[in-house]
Amino acid sequence: MPTTEITEIVREKYAAAATRAGSCCGAPALDNVSPITSNLYDAAEAEGLPAEAMLASLGCGNPTALAELKPGETVLDLGSGGGIDVLLSARRVGPTGRAYGLDMTDEMLALARENQRKAGAENVEFLKGQIEQIPLPDNSVDVIISNCVINLSGDKDRVLREAFRVLKPGGRFAVSDVVTRGEIPEALRSDILLWVGCLAGALDEKDYAAKLTAAGFDAVSIEPTRIYQVEDAREFLTGKGIDVDAVAPQIDGKFFSAFVRATKPASRCCG
Repeated sequence: MPTTEITEIVREKYAAAATRAGSCCGAPALDNVSPITSNLYDAAEAEGLPAEAMLASLGCGNPTALAELKPGETVLDLGSGGGIDVLLSARRVGPTGRAYGLDMTDEMLALARENQRKAGAENVEFLKGQIEQIPLPDNSVDVIISNCVINLSGDKDRVLREAFRVLKPGGRFAVSDVVTRGEIPEALRSDILLWVGCLAGALDEKDYAAKLTAAGFDAVSIEPTRIYQVEDAREFLTGKGIDVDAVAPQIDGKFFSAFVRATKPASRCCG
């Protein structure tokens, strides 16, 4: 599928999600009970944040809980949606820090800015743009986070190069994403990714690591956070005429949400 077509499909999906401020990740029959999007944030984190920010989340993890954000840091969320991870990040970096959210969907940006207003977050800015072309200067961000968005891009190499560009030397890449592991029959892979909501397809963990390294990152690690079993998708797959019990050995444990970490090397003096 051409990258431009993928972009438009994703834009439509997120616009619809913003309009109804509800989850659309996964099959319609699994809405609100999807193992992908459910229970990502605990009650303490959600306290004081607009309900709309929570309802519009299409994430598969909680990158802000794992990114080890520090007061005074500048953080960028790629594909920020309704703003939940930006608002959480803003709390963690404090008034001396700054949290940017980048999204290409007008409806999501409007929702995120309204959520920012309701939350009273002054150290936040939402930017319009695509994650393949980040509208920030080189070496301007301490930490990049993202929540189940990079898998949607049709040009992941460019996304990772852009992430590397805007990070400061020593900056951290700390994203949640859907990742695959091992050989999976292509038809089954496509069906499962459709269930997960990955229109462009998730990367195999080895390919993800290789692309990060090629972009210039080091200290690359991929840590599974939620492993999906075929039972989770039984209703969806059965509806597509698939014998779930027969294909289970080819699917179980091979699709998972992961926390993907990497570091931009610090500047080295060459005197």
